[in-house]
Amino acid sequence: METEKLSHIIESICQPGKGILAADESTGTIKKRFDSLGIENTEQNRRDYRNLLFTTPDIEKYISSVILFDETIDQKDDTGKTFAELLASRGIVPGIKSDQGKNEHPDFAPQTITHGIDGMPERLQNWTGRSNGTLGFTKWRQVILVEPEPSDTFLESVMDAMAQNAAYSQAAGYVPITEPEILMDGKHSIEQCAAVTERALYMLYRKLEEHGVSIAHTLLKPSMVVSGKETKTDSPEDVAKATLDVFQNALPKNLPGIVFLSGGQSPKQATENLNAIIVLAKERGLLLSADSLNQSNEWFVSFSYGRALQEYALKVWEGKEKNIAHAQHALIQRAKLNGLAQKGEYAPSMEENTVTA
Repeated sequence: METEKLSHIIESICQPGKGILAADESTGTIKKRFDSLGIENTEQNRRDYRNLLFTTPDIEKYISSVILFDETIDQKDDTGKTFAELLASRGIVPGIKSDQGKNEHPDFAPQTITHGIDGMPERLQNWTGRSNGTLGFTKWRQVILVEPEPSDTFLESVMDAMAQNAAYSQAAGYVPITEPEILMDGKHSIEQCAAVTERALYMLYRKLEEHGVSIAHTLLKPSMVVSGKETKTDSPEDVAKATLDVFQNALPKNLPGIVFLSGGQSPKQATENLNAIIVLAKERGLLLSADSLNQSNEWFVSFSYGRALQEYALKVWEGKEKNIAHAQHALIQRAKLNGLAQKGEYAPSMEENTVTA
């Protein structure tokens, strides 16, 4: 394992005031978003949209890394440079969605299981070659429903797959980002979400240790602990307390960084909740600075948002070239607000005059 290389990648990702742009939507997922706006889901339109995102002026001020989908590695900007190379040239670490999607679990439906372990070493080697060695991390997502409550056997099964991906990734020189997403879907309480989140995290880190994964060279992309979206919208303060209580119980102290997913939250809600978590984490003494990664019993905490960063930009763009600059302005505004939230310096009043559509 190239520990020095992996440590350097983590340090490049975990920068104050910056987070991750998740642009790893599968062809099917991006089709749903395009369809809602009347944009045809062609390879050219997908390339044009990603080009809009990755060429946004000053995006590197607030975005330290970008998660790519397999197709995106081969796509190029208007100058002929691959997107992975473009991002790397801007000081942004590109990474890859390494899982191959999910299907209903044959034994634990309606829970699902993520696929992609078969052939993983070969795919990692392929990605390294196609990206000219610019990719720095992998990201494996496993979704978990709070209701029906997941069994220990189910959690053991799906977390074992995530741990295998992490082991393969580290062996190939990639930092693994593990993403156990506890879905907001349903009517569950915030307490139920907390209980399932804690169980899932315990199982994840047990499996990572069983597979010989170096925790100090991984990142966690978790959900925030929230009530089911059919129940209520929790206050940012309640989300922060519930989330950090779980983390202090379940996460290992040698985990260097946590980068939250937005998980269906609105852009504003995701920013407010991140800010509240940072503020409370500072009060509890849980945060560390980027220059002391892996040297403290604290964590670097930031964001790894997809739709919560892109939503307004996509709506403004509408697939039209004339809207590119305005869409990029919407993206940079959202990224800047989340960069402020990462430092606990965001206020809802900052939303005034931001582009929302």
